[in-house]
Amino acid sequence: MEYLKFQTFDNYITANLTLNRYLNADVDCYLKDEFTVTIDPLLSNAIGGIKLVVREDCLEKAVEVFKQMQAEQTTNL
Repeated sequence: MEYLKFQTFDNYITANLTLNRYLNADVDCYLKDEFTVTIDPLLSNAIGGIKLVVREDCLEKAVEVFKQMQAEQTTNL
């Protein structure tokens, strides 16, 4: 099964909070390069940050969760 880069983060806290939202919605995903950026934040730009990667067949569900999170952010402003 192939995984696709779905989102990127420069902060491990935000990355993990977002990852948990997807996992709670039964989206098969994980964080790539999380430990590298956490240990040495100066490398974040060089490697493209922390990447949330999603299994290809879960992409549609991930988009739904992403839209829901965006809607929640706009209503909280």
